[in-house]
Amino acid sequence: MTGLLDTLPPELESRVRDAAPGIELAASPMLATLSDRREFAKGWIFERKLDGIRVLAVRENGRTTIRSRSGRRIDATYPEIVEALDAQDTADFTVDGEIVAYAHGRTDFSRLQQRMGLTRPRDVAASDVAVRYYVFDVLRVDGKDVRRLPLRTRKSLLRRSLTFTDPLRFSAHRNEGGAELLADACARGWEGLIAKRADSTYQPRRSGDWLKLKCAHGQEFVVGGFTEPTGSREGIGALLLGYYEDGRLRYAGKVGTGFDRRTLRALREQLDDLQQPRSPFTDRVVERTAHWARPQLVAQIAFSEWTRDGMLRHPRFQGLRADKDPTDVVREHT
Repeated sequence: MTGLLDTLPPELESRVRDAAPGIELAASPMLATLSDRREFAKGWIFERKLDGIRVLAVRENGRTTIRSRSGRRIDATYPEIVEALDAQDTADFTVDGEIVAYAHGRTDFSRLQQRMGLTRPRDVAASDVAVRYYVFDVLRVDGKDVRRLPLRTRKSLLRRSLTFTDPLRFSAHRNEGGAELLADACARGWEGLIAKRADSTYQPRRSGDWLKLKCAHGQEFVVGGFTEPTGSREGIGALLLGYYEDGRLRYAGKVGTGFDRRTLRALREQLDDLQQPRSPFTDRVVERTAHWARPQLVAQIAFSEWTRDGMLRHPRFQGLRADKDPTDVVREHT
């Protein structure tokens, strides 16, 4: 074994295999499980939970591409990220991370959304939304699949594989954490923490080896319709939200706050194109002015809690997510 992997101890060398094409590895990212756990023994590391979009980057055969979690190619939207990866000395890698935008010193999904829909070079160049790509894991390097190496080893390998200058950032971690570290993260206005087993392998599924520790409730929901606006409001009154359970779209309530006027108008245009005559929800929805839509849009929603009857309390719209497949949206349980 040569190159970046030649310093592996003998007991880990057997875990490294010849890699499948980078795009294949990037198709199934490892996902974290929501948890209310707050006490952790040694053997866990803690990373900042970022308020952005999950992105896997692949460089091989002289080309670089970046993909959303759903597999959609987003090179045109974030050309500065592609250029920074193209400039790396390491010519063959697949890495995992999160693209974010900042507002008032914090990662801000609403600000990132102003950039997410842009694909024309002149529109991207004119945007004042600067982005950063925080990279936290490596799946493939120099033609070798390293997913079976321990996380701590992969992070060390990642740090040596790329040069981290803007807009690329290495996602740092703490070796100890729990309730106090989470409280500090929340006081700083962070989304929360991701707790990871330091010896865990990279698994192409949702795993309890990675845990989401959130400062506040929030997740994505599928948009299944909307209500008419009242008074001077334009566009829509509220979005009708749901999540999938056993292949059925369950109703979770409606959200009518968190919109500006431009967003209300843009949502109405999108939903008018998706209208259908029947409700997509398996539950009965009692809304006098409801319009139904094909469940193709995914919205990020913050809320205070779930009610006993399974509805969202005090929901607030944060933006649409183009990086999530609607059929993957389920209710997150702790």
